[in-house]
Amino acid sequence: MEGKMKNIKKAEILQLKEQIGYLDGQIASKTLVQNDHVSLTLFAFEKDEEISTHESGGDAMVTVLDGTGRITIDGTVHILNTGDSIVMPAKTPHAVYGQERFKMLLTVVF
Repeated sequence: MEGKMKNIKKAEILQLKEQIGYLDGQIASKTLVQNDHVSLTLFAFEKDEEISTHESGGDAMVTVLDGTGRITIDGTVHILNTGDSIVMPAKTPHAVYGQERFKMLLTVVF
């Protein structure tokens, strides 16, 4: 069922940050959509947890739902707080780090 949302209630008002919980010493993730065109994933980072430097085949937008994260794009560090967003361009090295505990929505467009 390409293009369909999963793991989330429909026709109901939601607080996205409440749709994923923190896990001690880990990064939690919850996929909402995954197909050839778009990916939507919720993440919850514990403080000091990270996704090391990598590249994506699509433009990836991070929207911070709670807390403070550090996003490094092509060597430049950006500190994002609740409500902030940033786009990590396709085929550009980037990393995500829990500056503090934080939750984010990752939207990747291929």
